[in-house]
Amino acid sequence: MRTKFVLTLLFCSLFLCAQARKEPETLRYDIECAGNGTNGIYLVKVWVYGDANKITSDVIKKYAVHGVIFKGFTGNGCTTQKPMAQSPTLEQDKADFFKAFFDTDKTYARYATLVEGSDERVKIGKEYKIGAVVSVSKDMLRTDLEKAGIIRGLSSGF
Repeated sequence: MRTKFVLTLLFCSLFLCAQARKEPETLRYDIECAGNGTNGIYLVKVWVYGDANKITSDVIKKYAVHGVIFKGFTGNGCTTQKPMAQSPTLEQDKADFFKAFFDTDKTYARYATLVEGSDERVKIGKEYKIGAVVSVSKDMLRTDLEKAGIIRGLSSGF
């Protein structure tokens, strides 16, 4: 009886560990203006919080694009930019599209470029706050999201 209990406990713990690995980790992040980019480009500073080994340049670029679409940003001497998504539930409503966009196909990478030498690392308690300036091609991003039917065009009226 005791052996069955131990085997069941072991099986359940292995199953839970496997499930935890399958779920993509959502990190906390902040986004702010980092200066004025050229026409059609946003320059944003993205701060991602968490385990320093899990925060790569791709993660920072992912959250830069995510922030432009869903959060918008304010910043030092810059005009406040509203998020491209008009609906706060757009990410849940179009979950299949955004899963592919951010995780499976990593399409977001086409719209973001890390500015060399702009990375910073700050230890806060047991976690890190890692930031970098990212150039986001907002015009190209908006055009592609409009073509995919994810967001409405600016000229679509009220």
